[in-house]
Formats: sequence, C-alpha cells, structure tokens
Amino acid sequence: METLRGFLDYLRDSIAAKVDNAPDPQARAAAVPSGTNLLGLLNHVTFVERATFLGERVTDWKATFHASAEDGVAEVVARYRETVERANEVLDGCTDLGAPLPRQRPGRSAPSVRWALTHLIEETGRHAGHADILRELIDGSTGR
Repeated sequence: METLRGFLDYLRDSIAAKVDNAPDPQARAAAVPSGTNLLGLLNHVTFVERATFLGERVTDWKATFHASAEDGVAEVVARYRETVERANEVLDGCTDLGAPLPRQRPGRSAPSVRWALTHLIEETGRHAGHADILRELIDGSTGR
C-alpha cells in the first residue's frame, strides 16, 4: 500500500504544482481544440478523487472539466488539496488492498482499495501530463 500511495501522492503534488500560481486568465483558457485547460483538469481530478474515495456522485463528468467562473487558480488548487486530505483520511484507515473502500454509495458497491489507488494513479498521471503541456504553452514553465 505504501508504494501505491507514494506514487499517487507524487502525482497529486505534480498536478497541483502545474496549476498553482498559473496566470488566472490563461489557466482557464482552452489551449487545444477540445477545450482542455489547466483549471478544468484540476477541477476534474478533484471530482475523480471525491467520487472514488469519498463516494460522492457525479452526474455529468464532462462538466467537471470546467471550473466555475467564480473560481480562480487559488480556489481550485485549495479545493483539490482539501479533497486530497479528505481522501487520505479514508486511505489512512485502510490496511488491506483487497478490501472495499469504506464509503457509502447507495446502489453501488465500493471498489477495492487496490483498484481505487491504481485508477487514481492512472487518472492523475494522465492529466498531470496534459497539465504539464498546457502550463508550458502558457508561460514556458516545465518540470515536475
């Protein structure tokens, strides 16, 4: 479990760092034809964390790729970090990778801890790569 958590935490830090302190108008602007933007990526990953670890229901995944007009970079980054803290509180109580996550979601069984960690590593890693490219297009910032 420690290794999977380590990989996930590294990727979480990476994607948050890519968005943190990005210039606000550019962080919201679509840099590619699909409309993908930095704030939307981090907003989406926040919803993935909440759905997976906290059992929150998402009815429109496409909408999660857009931050609300009232939210700036600082708000989206803070919300992501707060969600990660809450998700880690759930994970801190898990000792068996094969056991289901301890979350309530009516009508749907919880995934195993192993599946959830693996899914979040893949999801966060993929979007961290997108964020890396988008941030470089905005201001040339590269790296982790």
